[in-house]
Amino acid sequence: MRELAAGPGATLLCGRFEGFDERVLEARPIEQVSVGDVVLSGGEPAALLLLDACIRLLAGVMGASDSHAEESFEGFLLEYPHYTRPRTWEGVISPRCCSGNHARIAAWRKQEAESRTRLWRPDLWATFQSTRSPSPSGAQHQPAPAPGRRGP
Repeated sequence: MRELAAGPGATLLCGRFEGFDERVLEARPIEQVSVGDVVLSGGEPAALLLLDACIRLLAGVMGASDSHAEESFEGFLLEYPHYTRPRTWEGVISPRCCSGNHARIAAWRKQEAESRTRLWRPDLWATFQSTRSPSPSGAQHQPAPAPGRRGP
C-alpha cells in the first residue's frame, strides 16, 4: 500500500462477475491486486478498500504524521485491544493495565499485539518471528495465546 500511495497514481479496473478477458491481461502491463480470499460480484468494493487503505497514508489525511505507526500490520503485528469509558460496560470490566505508567502500558500493548497475532494470524506471526533478531542467548520470546479470545 505504501508504494501505491507514494506513487504517481494508478488506474483501477473493476471486473464484474467473472473478471476480465484474459487477452486484456496478457496484452497490457496490468498488476493484479487481491484484497483477500473473498468473492465479490464486482471489483468496485475492492477498489474502495484499496483507495481507502492508500488515501489514509497520504500526508495530512490522518492528522499527525505518525498516527498509523501503531496500527495493525505495522511491524507485522495486529493491533492491541482498545478500551474506553465507562470502565464497566454490560457487566464487563476493562483491564486496569498500568494506568499512568507509560512503560508498562507499552509493554502490555506489545504483549497483547503479539498474543493476538499469534492466535489469529499464524502466517503474520511467522513473518514477525522471522524479522526479529535473536537475543544473545538465542532464546526468543513466545507469548502465550490469549485464552478465551475470539478472532477479528
